Amino acid sequence: MKLSTRARYGLKAMADIAANEKKGTVSLNQIAKRNGISENYLEQLIAVLKKAGLVNSIRGAGGGYTLGKSPEEITVCEVLEVLEGSLSLVECGEDGACGSGDCGSCQTKDVWKKLSTSLIETAESITLKDLLP
Repeated sequence: MKLSTRARYGLKAMADIAANEKKGTVSLNQIAKRNGISENYLEQLIAVLKKAGLVNSIRGAGGGYTLGKSPEEITVCEVLEVLEGSLSLVECGEDGACGSGDCGSCQTKDVWKKLSTSLIETAESITLKDLLP
């Protein structure tokens, strides 16, 4: 399993805002330069994060972005799910849909469930505050 650039860059942007918002709002240009991310791509990611309430935007001179909640309230899991969707590794057990149509006798269902649970619990245990320098 690999996370897309959408998730990796989105989390980098959120960590950047958390680390720099004490100085005021953080502009897309600043985030892009510090993290080597295309400003156009970053704009798309921030729009999704804003819609989910994870970032706020302030218009005008001196405008930019701030976190929608405090860094200790925003988990890595929340950011990744907003950008990627469910962190479950496979669809096993989710409404009985796994593609094979025979979830009840699947020998590997418990493996996928344990791995998914572990991933989600770990991502939920890490907040943006934990990512601050």
